[in-house]
Amino acid sequence: MSRTALLVVDPYNDFLAEGGKLWPRLATVANEVGALDNMRAVLAAAREVRLAVFIVPHHRSTPGDFAHWRHATPYQLGASALQVFAAGSFGGEWHPDFAPRANEDVVQEHWGSDGFAGTDLDRRLRQRGIERVVLIGMIANTCIESTARHAVELGFHVTLVRDATAAFSAEAMRAAHDIDAPSFAHAVVTAAEWCAQVRSSTSRIQETSP
Repeated sequence: MSRTALLVVDPYNDFLAEGGKLWPRLATVANEVGALDNMRAVLAAAREVRLAVFIVPHHRSTPGDFAHWRHATPYQLGASALQVFAAGSFGGEWHPDFAPRANEDVVQEHWGSDGFAGTDLDRRLRQRGIERVVLIGMIANTCIESTARHAVELGFHVTLVRDATAAFSAEAMRAAHDIDAPSFAHAVVTAAEWCAQVRSSTSRIQETSP
């Protein structure tokens, strides 16, 4: 348990709150799988058993972010045009249910989909002795998948919680968890399964401790 961390990816109001810029595109899938309730359950269980929690945030938009980039992606340019997660705005604030606590790590912001690229996530994890990561947050087929794939390449054990995330379409969710994930993730579980597992593990540790 001391070598496991929960990564909460992009828990911004623009993704998760009523009135968020991207919430209308996520709402159908998120409500269908109970994404927010499942994220709450996973985060509560992680805190209950004292797992390390890392917030893995996307770059907060400011005007002209990509003015001098040679190869900005359509995804980045679209987000910039909408000023998604705009710095200083409601959408760029943490959703209150997933805001970090004082003892939890907030990683440097990533500019693309990968929470490791250009950030201090790898260093922070290794300095804490972390070998296993569990991912929840947004979006299943972009930042969650990209960060998880990179974690595997760096040698981490990766667990995806399939109903503690969402996507813009049911097809994208199915691709992320049923087609892509089996090729790299070590485990793909539901929130209920994961919460039961960590609480059971903690109980066994307490029972066997002198």
